Amino acid sequence: MATATATRCLRAQWLRRGLVQAPRARWQTNFAGLEKEMIERKIQPIFDDLSPQSSCRLDTSLADYLPETTPPPVLPTTKPAAVLPIPHHLVYFEPTKPSSQMLADGTNPDQSPGAPYDRRMWAGGRVQYSHSNPLTLDAGRGVCAEFIRNMTVKGNEGEEKLYVSIERRLAKATNDELEGLSHAQVDALSKETLEHRVRQRLWRDDEGDFGPCSVLETRNIVFMRNRSKEAAAAESARTAGKKIEPKHVADWKHSIVPDAKLLFRFSALTFNAHAIHLDPEYCREVEGHRNLLFHGPLSYVFMVTLLQQQLKKQGNEVVKQVEYRNIAPLYCHEPVTFCGTKTGPNKYEIWTQNAEGGMAVKGSVITEQASSLSP
Repeated sequence: MATATATRCLRAQWLRRGLVQAPRARWQTNFAGLEKEMIERKIQPIFDDLSPQSSCRLDTSLADYLPETTPPPVLPTTKPAAVLPIPHHLVYFEPTKPSSQMLADGTNPDQSPGAPYDRRMWAGGRVQYSHSNPLTLDAGRGVCAEFIRNMTVKGNEGEEKLYVSIERRLAKATNDELEGLSHAQVDALSKETLEHRVRQRLWRDDEGDFGPCSVLETRNIVFMRNRSKEAAAAESARTAGKKIEPKHVADWKHSIVPDAKLLFRFSALTFNAHAIHLDPEYCREVEGHRNLLFHGPLSYVFMVTLLQQQLKKQGNEVVKQVEYRNIAPLYCHEPVTFCGTKTGPNKYEIWTQNAEGGMAVKGSVITEQASSLSP
């Protein structure tokens, strides 16, 4: 009963927000002006202590769902420090805001174009790793500088979707940025001061230029208009009726049936309060989905982790770059299959299939030889 009441309240917030702001909604403005405003946003950098704890908890959460995997027996030490595993950067450097600053659906407002584009989905992304300059889990402080690189609009007026490209640059923090201050003193620095120092050091005009960064990640988030429950259900039914056949025969595959425990743990580790992963009634009543949605980045974690298991068997290749796109929803309590194949020298295709065997996520990977790297 409490869940139903909370969901109705959340839906009411959405409807009130849409009704109040629609007359002056941003779709009446020039999209070029909106893109300019978003690109110029000053997003506060995210500092994180690179302890092995979050990485260990992710390993423990995934262990029951991966082949030939056992959970870590104890928390790893920081001496000697391990390199931050691929793709464990996802459980570090997430913004920590008071609930009052989050949007009604539990998401981060920093990346949002605003009403009426209040619905969001993770459309995919690209991640590049610098193996010659990795982050290490030595309990030192790291920093993530987040920028909005661009925004594109697709679709007809009234049904348009806004694709926002969010660039995240992960690096070790420096004394120049922190001035050798204590954590309390650093926390007392103004948002503007920290943002300026970090942006000045990490920003590059070329999105492929690492500079001093260890990980370059682009997150492609699609924002959509508010809609009625009936329209949401109709769109969900249309999507469910489409099946995209995989283009490759899998060299390896692994299936799981995700449950609510796995989704909750990943949401907790990534500090992600998005209701589509936590509240099944919200999924049905607001978004028109039949159950909790499996996280887009969680598919990425499984695909890349399974690929790395294959790479260890074959030789000394390591993941250099991954590009992936989410093309169909995946649901809690329904079979999910992760697949992959080698397509050429240092090239792999990875993908995720839904319960019907259709592609839900597709990705391309470039690897490099570990022996050629010198950390």
